[in-house]
Amino acid sequence: MMIAYIALGSNLNNPVKQVQTALQWISSMGQTQVIAESSLHETAPLGPQDQPNYINQVIAIETQLTAHELLHALLSIEKNMGRVRDVRWGPRIIDCDILLFGDEIIATDTLTVPHPEMTKRSFVLYPLAEIAPNLVLPSGEMIQTLFDKP
Repeated sequence: MMIAYIALGSNLNNPVKQVQTALQWISSMGQTQVIAESSLHETAPLGPQDQPNYINQVIAIETQLTAHELLHALLSIEKNMGRVRDVRWGPRIIDCDILLFGDEIIATDTLTVPHPEMTKRSFVLYPLAEIAPNLVLPSGEMIQTLFDKP
């Protein structure tokens, strides 16, 4: 079993409910079990500011899926929940991003793990540190030390 960390976020159509719905879908996926979930965090949007605040959460799962199988499953959840990809960093009903997949480093046309922007985003770092305070990233950095960086 592999441990993966996934960021969930929404700022449309009752974002708390959308994040909870995505979590339920992930919980019902085969070969996967949710083992930890952060509290919900409200954050200002990245990119265009003329949109509602986001609700964000990070979860940890144990899975027998490969990273690409997990990505496909998460994209299916987004599609089934009505996600439309039209404006970069624009409003969204749900966003499900793989942050980490064990200690694997993956760089393909469809998937980059660790998530390339995760260490720059407090809405990912805080909930991730909440559920995995002693986590060491594949780069060797501890999640807690990233809060001290400018």
